[in-house]
Formats: sequence, C-alpha cells, structure tokens
Amino acid sequence: MKRNDLRNIAIIAHVDHGKTTLVDAFLKQSNLFRDADAAGTTIMDSNELERERGITIFSKNASIDWKGTKINLVDTPGHADFGGEVERIMNLVNGCLLLVDAQEGPMPQTKFVLKKALEAGHKIIVVVNKIDKPAARPEWVLNKTFDLFVDLGATDDQANFPVLYAAAIQGVAGTEPDLSTMKDVSPILDEVIRDIPGPEGDETAPLQIPVINIFYDNYKGRMAVGRVVNGTVKTGQQVLHVSREGVRTTAKLSVLQMYLGLGRTDVKEAKAGDIITIAGIEEVQIGDSIIATEGAEPLPVLFIEEPTVRMTFGANTSPFAGKEGEFSTSRHLKERLERELLNDVALTVEKAEGDGRFIVSGRGELHLAILIEKMRREGFELEVSKPQVIFKEEDGMRTEPFEEVSIECPEAYAGLVIEKMGKRHAEMKDMRVEHGTTFLQFEIPTRGLIGYRNEFITDTKGLGILNTLLLGYRPFVGEITTSHHGSLVSMEQGKTITYGLVGLQERGTLFVGPGVDVYKGMVIGQNARAEDMDVNPMKEKKLSNMRSSGDGPTDKLEPAKEMTLELCIEFIGDDELLEVTPKSLRIRKSILDSNLRKRAQAK
Repeated sequence: MKRNDLRNIAIIAHVDHGKTTLVDAFLKQSNLFRDADAAGTTIMDSNELERERGITIFSKNASIDWKGTKINLVDTPGHADFGGEVERIMNLVNGCLLLVDAQEGPMPQTKFVLKKALEAGHKIIVVVNKIDKPAARPEWVLNKTFDLFVDLGATDDQANFPVLYAAAIQGVAGTEPDLSTMKDVSPILDEVIRDIPGPEGDETAPLQIPVINIFYDNYKGRMAVGRVVNGTVKTGQQVLHVSREGVRTTAKLSVLQMYLGLGRTDVKEAKAGDIITIAGIEEVQIGDSIIATEGAEPLPVLFIEEPTVRMTFGANTSPFAGKEGEFSTSRHLKERLERELLNDVALTVEKAEGDGRFIVSGRGELHLAILIEKMRREGFELEVSKPQVIFKEEDGMRTEPFEEVSIECPEAYAGLVIEKMGKRHAEMKDMRVEHGTTFLQFEIPTRGLIGYRNEFITDTKGLGILNTLLLGYRPFVGEITTSHHGSLVSMEQGKTITYGLVGLQERGTLFVGPGVDVYKGMVIGQNARAEDMDVNPMKEKKLSNMRSSGDGPTDKLEPAKEMTLELCIEFIGDDELLEVTPKSLRIRKSILDSNLRKRAQAK
C-alpha cells in the first residue's frame, strides 16, 4: 500500500552547499509564517552552536503542506564528522534532494551522503544550487554529478535523475539555469510530489516503528522519533519496546505527535508512513524497535560506522579547578557523557586508567570538539588529552583509518602543501590548476591530519580550503614524523606582567596577555624552537630612584594569539592536556612540576 497524501524527504549535501537555506525557502513558500521576512534565515539551525559556526550539527524535522500533500522535510548535517546523523535519517525517508554547488561541484561529503542514499535505494532529485554565483558552471557540475552517480554504482533508475536549478538564498528555482525565469521554489516542490514515491506500508499489519532519533522534552520526558513502517499507532496504546540487545518490555504511549511546520502537534493516531514522536517509554534508545504486543517482529538494528578518533576526558586537576565551572567532579562528567550517548550513536565512552578518566571516541576532531564546547557552555570543567586515532587488528595485521583529502589553494602555495602532505605519508591521487587555483587530492592516514589544519591555514595565508572524507581502514603505514612544537611553560603562579611578557615575545608566540592568572606548568605560548622552555611571565622591572637617559620609550607588547577550542586541540602535544572551563581554555603540561617532568622524560 502506497500513500499518495504524504512524502518523506531528506535534504543532503556537502557542508555549506545551502541545505538549511533551501529549507528556509520551502517554509516561507508554504506560507507558514505571517511575515516571511521576519522569520529570518537558517530557521532550522536553532542551536546556538550551529548559528555561530554556520553549520548544521543535528538533523531536524519540519513539514509543509503543498497542494494537498504533506511533505516531511529532514535537514541533515553536511560535515563528515556528523555522518552518523545522515546514516540514521535514511531510514526515515523515501527520497532525497541532493544539493550541489553550481561552482564547486560534488565535494567529498557529497560523495558520502549520496552513497548512503543510494545504498538505501532512494530516488534522488539533483538541485544545482547557487547558480547566482558569478563563476557558476552548471553544465560542468551536472556532468561531474552524473559521473559520481555512476562511480557509486547507482541503478539505471537512480542515475536517470531529474535536475533542477536554484538560488536558495533568493528563494527561487527552475528547470533551466536562468535566474530571470525563476519566481519561487515551487518547481522543486512540484518535482518532489511527482517523482519521490509516497511511503509504503500496511496499515492493518501489526505495528512496527524503528527509533531513529531521541530528544528530551522538559514536560513530556524522553521523546523518540521514528517512522511507522507498518500498522497504526494510537495515543495510550500498549506496545512492546525491544532494545538493541533484544530485551523486551511493555510500555504505554503517553504522547503521540506529528510534525506540523516547525513544531509538533498532538494527534490521536498515526498510520504507516507517518513520521511521529512518542513519549512514555523510559529507557528508549536510538536503534530500538517499538512493536505491537502480539504478532510483530522487531526491525533490524541500525548499523552505524565505528569511531576513528579518541580523546581522554577527565575531571579538572589544575590549581584553578572548581573556580569557574558549576560541574567539576568525575561523577558529573560521567553522568554527562552517559547522557550524550543516548543522543549520539556514533560516540562511545569507556573507563580509562586513573580516577575519573574516560576514553571518548568519535568520528573526528570536530565531532569531539563540538561535544567539549557543548559541555563547556553547560557549566562543566574538564581536561582533555591530544586526539589519537583508533587502530585495529584485522587478520593479524595492524590497520588504521585513512581519509581522502581535497584541497583548494592558490598556485603559489601548492608546493608547500604538497611537501607537508608528503611528510605525513599522503599519496597524491589528482592535481589540476584552473585560473591560478590548484586542486589537489590525496589519500592520507588520519594520524597525519591531526594537528595539520591550523598549519594549513597559516601556510596558505587563510586562502586554502581543506575537506576530508573517511575511506575506511587500511594497513598501518609506519611512523609519521612531523615537526614537534616547543612550548613556553610558566615556572611561577600569579598574574602575568607586561614587562615579563615583552621579554618573552622574542622567544615565540604568546597565548596570554598581561594581567592573566597563570599557574606553574601552564603553557603560555609556542616556542620558536622545537623544545620546551620554562619562563617567568611575572618578571618585574627593577626600579631605582635614579633616572637614566634610557628611560622613556619601551618595547611594545604584541597582542596575544587568540586560541579557539579547535586550535588548542590541534596544538596540545603528547605530554600536554587542555583545561576546559566555561570561561577559559588553558593548555598545561600533564606533569606540572618541571623537576618531576624532567625525571619522567629521562625514563
């Protein structure tokens, strides 16, 4: 049985190709807002972190009514580190809108999200977005997109995809790449109804609902999001909850809701094909099944690709511990990480050696950095170690994760980039130069990329673009020797003084300005040489009651380098930790005492 009154679609693309902006246009087109202009932009990116960074981190649902048909829209993340969200969403929908930038064409993440959609057997509509760019080249982009479909093994039906052109920021689309003929985004919505099939399912069969997402409501408790595969579900119904391990418990559904616009509305019942949210099942988790008490089989458990990078999280042990955060104990940290596991299936947490320490594994540096930033904003204090890749043993052989790296940079800096990538065991797969811009493609161990992004931005004077895509596990390639940085380490505790810092700025790059509280063993800058140096940032100028002709103009103190969370994570060495509090980010040595540190290194 196929429903013609409903369409479930996901919007997929590489990061920053316009997914959330296109959803804005759909929501405004459907007259959902009284004043479309007042609704603003990136309406679906409701999270503070998402708005700051300009990326989608969490998938979100909305629905619109178009010519009597309800369209459920799912906005997905475009960054590889949040691929776990995209994998799950494929079980909610029956088709996808694939957005491709009219200038850049298919990028690494386009390949990842399209592969997942094709594996799920979904029908794809290609939207060539941003055709209002001066350097747009829609024909070239379309040819590259078709090549990508063929490379990924699309069926004849999938490869025969409909194509539309859009300028989502202007809220217009059409069947030809001509902006003057476009009025609104209705051609895309019409194509969705014409080309994407309605969901299939048997309303009379026993109930089956896979749990695809979880969120928490302050009034209703834990809410589960899923699509009714078969059967009909009603408020107050007795159901069977089957966990990922196969444990069965009965529960009563206290709340049943469906998406309406940007919000949710209570409904009495939902049929096969509907995307719903339910409450009343206490221990529900992503990947579980909600089925009828009799006659229904649990659905297959969701398979999510495993993490590749891990960091050690621990309770803050610095001299300033407990001064800036609300939650600073290992118990608080453990409870918060357990809570995160409920929503993020691509994350794993294990107990580490030492008191109050946990090994947290994720899809990449950004995946873990976002978790740290969320915890920091919630008032947590913690310390984290340098990211490390996760090795595996396969058939008696040691393997490690590899990534495909696509780089765009001005031609003048290409030689330096190739040299640095070569030192990291990267293998060049492609190189081309167009209009003074060099496009490079490498395959590199994930180990080689850790700590390189910041260096890459410096090497290309901020003009380079670097994108990555996980390729999987391959045989270990041996040690990677990259230039080790040296740190300027404070040998005293107190407030920094301008005079002391002026003397130190010749030694390297400072991370702190005057009047900043520092402690013994805290890293206050990067040494120009590849070795650590103990320094005194509290050094005062010796004063006397004699004037000399040398008094007067003094050396100028340069502004300190601003260290963001990502820069700190890339900077920290093997013997260093990052102290994270709601107000500060401090890099420190694992062993604060310099004498004990030297003894440990001697061993």
